[in-house]
Amino acid sequence: MQVYAVGGCVRDALLGRPVADRDWVVVGATPQQMIEAGYRPVGRDFPVFLHPQTHEEHALARTERKTAPGYHGFAFHAAPEVTLEDDLARRDLTINAIAQAADGTLIDPYGGRQDLAARVLRHVSPAFAEDPVRVLRLARFAARFADFSVAPATQALMQRMVAAGEVDALVPERVWQELARGLMEPAPARLLTVLRECGALARLLPELDRLWGVPQRADHHPEVDTGIHLLLVIDMAARLAAPLPARWAALLHDLGKGTTPAALLPRHTGHEERSVALARAVCERLRVPTECREAALLAAREHGNVHRCLQFDAAALLRLLERCDALRRPLLLDHVLTACEADYRGRTGYAERDYPQRTRLQAALTAARQVDAGAVVARLGNDQPAGQHGERIAQAVHQARVAAIRASLPEQ
Repeated sequence: MQVYAVGGCVRDALLGRPVADRDWVVVGATPQQMIEAGYRPVGRDFPVFLHPQTHEEHALARTERKTAPGYHGFAFHAAPEVTLEDDLARRDLTINAIAQAADGTLIDPYGGRQDLAARVLRHVSPAFAEDPVRVLRLARFAARFADFSVAPATQALMQRMVAAGEVDALVPERVWQELARGLMEPAPARLLTVLRECGALARLLPELDRLWGVPQRADHHPEVDTGIHLLLVIDMAARLAAPLPARWAALLHDLGKGTTPAALLPRHTGHEERSVALARAVCERLRVPTECREAALLAAREHGNVHRCLQFDAAALLRLLERCDALRRPLLLDHVLTACEADYRGRTGYAERDYPQRTRLQAALTAARQVDAGAVVARLGNDQPAGQHGERIAQAVHQARVAAIRASLPEQ
């Protein structure tokens, strides 16, 4: 029985990057031998075991065979005669098909080290085309390794996969999982670029794909094209170290611009309402988690108002905070503000500008939340008719919050 470190841990060590998790492949063993050696079986689809001390996953070397469309359609074969080279051949990219023996020896039958040096993402074999998830994974790696290019042959292969309808077989949960991971990489714009260049973006997120080629006002957007703006926005969200809900909100905030009637170009009047409807449809289709969905819908609806809030008086600021449910859920507002800041600064020539709208709204929220509703109720007394008392309390609390916000605003 021989044990090798494989995949991402070997790749990242060779790149000088931190190694978080280690994956291991075991050659020349049977499941029974693994159990007798103290390993605990955990794999459902193929033999995977937990090491008795480290609890790291060890998988038996295996081959796979395509049996049906989609990424579930595989039959796996694990046996002592399966070689390390056989196991590495089924992996997606050459840079992920390098193994390391216990003595440090590297086993690299498919040129992974050469591609690491050349900064190239290249498929190991034609079997790459059998698993449509690999299109998403490659796009995610492009977002992680921003200085890596996609090999022309791999690009052509992905285009053929899309044309053959392979990505149409992906289930929503897996699409969301890969998109979410890709958005959290350092250069998420490359996720979109790679998917768009192979045609997958048009199949998975047509609402985003149609933004390219749509003009907008040059005085507001020097980059003009809404698709280029989107790339700047999502990379700015990464620069702001935005959490996933804010990045997802930044991604979907302008979807309505892709359906603006020609007569309204390039102003995009009313695009916010269209953006909300489209963002809701995307979130439902991909079964997006609630926090991300709520942030996206609020940013789509309110980003214009957030941008204009420097001109709002205290009452208008409170109405905006209330529409964002900020008094109860300040973190949701923070996601929206981060998405809006990414939208504002994600424009040609705007990257280094301040975004005072965030400061103004956060200060207004702090002032409004400091109002003691109980003290307001106590001052009112309890001498109102039964049907009017609740309404009067709500009005009094509202007025107290407006006054608190007004007092917090800088002198005009």
